[in-house]
Amino acid sequence: MPLGSIDETDRQILDLLLKDSTLSHREIGIAVHLTGQAVGARIRKMMDHGIIEGYTLLWNPAKIGLAVEAFVTVFMNSGQAHQGFQDFVKNKNEIVEMHRVSGEGCYWLRVRTVSAVELNTLLDELLKFGNYKLSLSIGQVK
Repeated sequence: MPLGSIDETDRQILDLLLKDSTLSHREIGIAVHLTGQAVGARIRKMMDHGIIEGYTLLWNPAKIGLAVEAFVTVFMNSGQAHQGFQDFVKNKNEIVEMHRVSGEGCYWLRVRTVSAVELNTLLDELLKFGNYKLSLSIGQVK
């Protein structure tokens, strides 16, 4: 079931879930003129085919003390350091997202910390793998 083969009702279900993933199958069914059971079957089919990969939650990290958000581009010292770096990142809760990238740098990290001091400690630890470029978030737009 490639994306091009889903029908308009499936697209409407996807749009509703993207706007609010907490909607019940019944609520979605009312909007797309299907039973809740039929909506559930369509959602399971889209999950089975990898169109829907999972659900996520929007939250406000600052409300629980994670006031510093930073984006770090990492430039590795050597090609041999990648696995060690990936293992390091997996064990760091402050690093909430990591992407291997092309272009400038080797990795892009999203980091959330309680304070600038905690961020600085993490940055010092990164230096054993390579250099970095830091950008601080001053506000989320979208």
